Amino acid sequence: MKMLFTRKGESFFYKGDDIHTKYGCIKKEAIESTSPGDAVMTGTGKEMMVSAAGFPDHFRKLRRNAQIIIAKDMGAIVAETGLNSKSVVLDSGSGSGGSTCFLAHIVKKVYSYEIRPDFIETVKKNIAFLGLKNVVLKNRDIYDGISEKNLDAVILDLPEPWRAVPHAVAALKHGGYLVSYSPNITQAKRMVEAVLDTDELLYKRTIEIIEREWEIDRLRARPKFQMLGHTGFLSFSRKY
Repeated sequence: MKMLFTRKGESFFYKGDDIHTKYGCIKKEAIESTSPGDAVMTGTGKEMMVSAAGFPDHFRKLRRNAQIIIAKDMGAIVAETGLNSKSVVLDSGSGSGGSTCFLAHIVKKVYSYEIRPDFIETVKKNIAFLGLKNVVLKNRDIYDGISEKNLDAVILDLPEPWRAVPHAVAALKHGGYLVSYSPNITQAKRMVEAVLDTDELLYKRTIEIIEREWEIDRLRARPKFQMLGHTGFLSFSRKY
């Protein structure tokens, strides 16, 4: 798929139809005849550059009926756990499928648990949109257990993640990671207490990622007035 960019960095995702912008309309026929690196003009004469859409572009366009773990937090999960193309992971509390899809772009296989049928339908659509073939989506409650074994990581985005700790321990390989994402510090604290009470787990740390963007041009170099602050707490532990 293609993306169109202005020189100010504004982006428009091409979905196979005319694109209507504040700069005017770009006709489907004009976009179809371009290749990445070409320029195309809007109806008002505004030039836009054509580029191939990559995974980050697609990820930003995922359907949402529940809040997802966003890219800044997913990046921290991947960096901390070292997940790679050989990893097999479980993602529970799929919601809209953001973390499932992000992980599937990196790892060998993702098992995804979700209890709500309406959320499952959204996840299916997002998986299809990204063309992912390595996701096994299950309508299953992780609090009832995990059928998979020898997993490299278990990612929990749940209201009560501590209830899944015994099941995660049984499912993880030795050296595998248990990661919990919690919006509230009280949830994170209770999760860590459950880990500390579990002999098979080593608690590593709890973090939050704060992202501050800067405005930089020929006249300015300063932080933006608004930043992407708290989204959730990430608690990491590892199976002995």
